[in-house]
Amino acid sequence: MKVMIKQVQGLTFVGKGETNHWVSIDGPKEFFGSEAGTRPMELLLISLGSCTGSDVASILKKKKVPITSMEIHVESEERKEFPKVFTKIHIEYIFYGSQLNTADLERAIDLSQNKYCPISAMLGKTCELTYSYKIVNP
Repeated sequence: MKVMIKQVQGLTFVGKGETNHWVSIDGPKEFFGSEAGTRPMELLLISLGSCTGSDVASILKKKKVPITSMEIHVESEERKEFPKVFTKIHIEYIFYGSQLNTADLERAIDLSQNKYCPISAMLGKTCELTYSYKIVNP
């Protein structure tokens, strides 16, 4: 896999991967950014959430689990000193639907976290990675 990143101005960058879709990246104004894009560490958390979310959604679809929709909330803690790496990351899966079997949901999350999601596998080696879920009935 290859990606390319181009500087636009200051801390404003655009990047694209092999899919040829551009994403804007930027930093805070106090570090000469213009706040015109998502910050790199936010992108990492978005990548984690979407990676595991894709796994879970695919597994639940194959098992014919009738979720209406799903949200994933990711929260992190980081070191106070530089480099400000993540020390803890928590993923909360929110499933919308009625009559959902918790065993199906738990199995899909477990497979994603412990077998399929490469981003979870990488980050889990460097910080505490936890998860929870809840069901919201419409």
